[in-house]
Amino acid sequence: MDRNQEQNCRNWIDLPHDLTASILSRLGVIEILETAQKVCMTWRRICKDPMMWRTIDMCGVWVWSNSKSWKKNARKMAAMCRHAVDLGRGNVVDISLQNFGTDLLLVDITNSCKGIRRLSLVLPNITHDGLIGVASKLPLLEDLEISYSAYTTAGLEAIGSCCPLLKSLKLNKRHDIRYNWDGLLLAGLRHHYQVFGRNSSGGVIHDDGDALAIAGTMHGLQQLQIFGNRVTNRGLQAILDGCPCLESLDLRRCFNLKVEGDLKRRCFQGIKQLRLPDDSTDDYELVATDKIVYQLYRSFESTLNLIY
Repeated sequence: MDRNQEQNCRNWIDLPHDLTASILSRLGVIEILETAQKVCMTWRRICKDPMMWRTIDMCGVWVWSNSKSWKKNARKMAAMCRHAVDLGRGNVVDISLQNFGTDLLLVDITNSCKGIRRLSLVLPNITHDGLIGVASKLPLLEDLEISYSAYTTAGLEAIGSCCPLLKSLKLNKRHDIRYNWDGLLLAGLRHHYQVFGRNSSGGVIHDDGDALAIAGTMHGLQQLQIFGNRVTNRGLQAILDGCPCLESLDLRRCFNLKVEGDLKRRCFQGIKQLRLPDDSTDDYELVATDKIVYQLYRSFESTLNLIY
């Protein structure tokens, strides 16, 4: 390397503290804990700054394969999440978990972080009891996503009652697969087909429980996505009546709905951004997860046939 090249080479350690912190903050939790903080003492000090951990994003993590890998990877991700929460020292306001998470982890998070404003749970191993148990610890929550999770109407009501500032809700499909450390187990098999909108005998399932819980407790809601829900026109009407501030509504794959006549006119008049049941899902952010869950359910189809 000649002298000009040496002069043009940048020493990353000499960057201003704020600029380095800004760059490192764009990394994921795993990259920071396993790599970035080990580069040098300067980066390690920055990575231990509580303000670096206001947002904890652990999306895009896949922990399932065989039973042994599931146990190992899920525990590793949970340990990393707890470490990140500890580093935040109560400053965490935004946390996203994908493909892992338990009731106990959720309790630990909400015990340590009193100011959470955004919470995203995608395909977690969290029960409705776990959700109900932490609802009262989320008084500042404004943005919630619960996708591919075994929540219940009671859980939604608890969230709505305890989180008066809630403005955005993503409620994308419900499933009743339960997991344990030895691999996948099924519980509540009779609800297997609710993900696909049909019961075991092929009949269409109608359920306005979610919609009525939303309408009854989440009156300040501005954005709502209920992708693949079993809501009917009755439930949609209740949402429109109970959530007068609603500006964005995503109803894709809610095939029990018949958005016609007065109901359709009301939706288009009051909602600025409206996605109807048959609208394209090309931009659906969980399309990969959707395919994986579909495959998981189909893998248990022979078991269901034996039961029914």
